Amino acid sequence: MENIVLKCENLNKKFGKKQILKNVSFEMQEGDILGFIGPNGAGKTTTIKLILGLQSITEGNVSINGYDVEKQFTKAIEKVGAIVENPDLYMYLSGNENLKLIANLYKGVNQSRIDEVVKLVKLENRINDKVSKYSLGMRQRLGIAQAILHKPKLLILDEPTNGLDPEGIKEMRELLLELAKKEKMAILISSHNLAELDTLCNKVCIIKSGTILETSDISGIKKQQGKQFKIFEVDDSKKVKDIVPQAIIIGEKQFKIDVLKEKIPEIIVKLVENEVKIYQVKEEEKSLEQAFFEKTGGNSIE
Repeated sequence: MENIVLKCENLNKKFGKKQILKNVSFEMQEGDILGFIGPNGAGKTTTIKLILGLQSITEGNVSINGYDVEKQFTKAIEKVGAIVENPDLYMYLSGNENLKLIANLYKGVNQSRIDEVVKLVKLENRINDKVSKYSLGMRQRLGIAQAILHKPKLLILDEPTNGLDPEGIKEMRELLLELAKKEKMAILISSHNLAELDTLCNKVCIIKSGTILETSDISGIKKQQGKQFKIFEVDDSKKVKDIVPQAIIIGEKQFKIDVLKEKIPEIIVKLVENEVKIYQVKEEEKSLEQAFFEKTGGNSIE
């Protein structure tokens, strides 16, 4: 059993009479990358602020590494790194000078650790340049370097790929996967980029109107929602419609059908009897975006 790094239990938040969060509960273990998704106004930012102790909790509790955020704030927060919105950087200083300033806030963060983190975020060749000369992707990586200097167990990121080009997104994905694997960080990512989260996260938490709709591993969320089609790859899909009337043609050599696993052999026999060559049968992989829209009833994430 891996260590639980973050545990949110029945979080409620009210502003006056308006309830923003309703019994929000989820947890993260070492090495988890959790995508925290939901429509705008769903309560993602409020939840993050409660986790970081930036707002008071109306009811419920948050524990980080076993410490209660409200009762043991200093202990709870000392192994947390976060970037909410854009990283705070001094543009007129070099990347290295920015990191030295942050290092002064922590005990035991020396130049050796700074060099280690710089290598991790792949900024070795530009770390002595002024931040004003950095690309947006480089600034994001420097921001993460600041956030992980003190070897946090929990890293919280709000829209880490926002505004990045495809190359910057790829670099960010590789970096976060490496942090989760090598440093065993639990990484919570709030993002609208569902396609990116699909390739990055191992767990997903969907929130809507202040209520958690689903928390599961990413493959589980995709499989639970809606129909589960099987995709057949054949030599010529045009032949199939008369043999299997319920088939949906999706390409010259592919069709899909909503059928139980137990019925697949019968379909294969029919196809073979009618001289259709079958190359592959696989379950249709639903995207995280499709699962999200089904779960939230079609709510836009924008």
